[in-house]
Amino acid sequence: MASESRDAARRSVPIVTRIEVETDRGVFMISVAAELANLHPQTLRVYEARGLIEPKRSSKGTRLYSQDDVEKLRRIQAMTAELGLNLAGVERVLRLEEEIDSMHARIEAIELEALQAQVRLAEELEQVRRSFRAELTVPYRGGLELVRAADARSPFPKPPPKRT
Repeated sequence: MASESRDAARRSVPIVTRIEVETDRGVFMISVAAELANLHPQTLRVYEARGLIEPKRSSKGTRLYSQDDVEKLRRIQAMTAELGLNLAGVERVLRLEEEIDSMHARIEAIELEALQAQVRLAEELEQVRRSFRAELTVPYRGGLELVRAADARSPFPKPPPKRT
């Protein structure tokens, strides 16, 4: 009797399977993508014709939408329904977002180049310091007095003392 109740409990619990797929991989047919985005399939075709979305194609030519595409469709829907933008406005917003993303990528590349140049210059500076240390020698005992005496006999005028 206990095994029967366990079997019944197992049958009533739904089995959930989760499959991880890259978000840019086309896996949803147009009807599924339209349902996920709360749109009519014909609307997806219009968006594709306007260049707002570019679904992948199967080997037989079937449109395959990715999770990224569905998210973009939802954003387009929000821009048109909630913000009142027409499709030309949506196109402009999407184009500007692409430009911003491109600029961010360029800024990151420039920052990386600057960091690499900074590291390279720091290494070169350290090499120069090491070479100076190797070339500099401590004067022999009494050597500093010779330098001072030579300065005292120098034909060049000494600079005036600094005022504080």
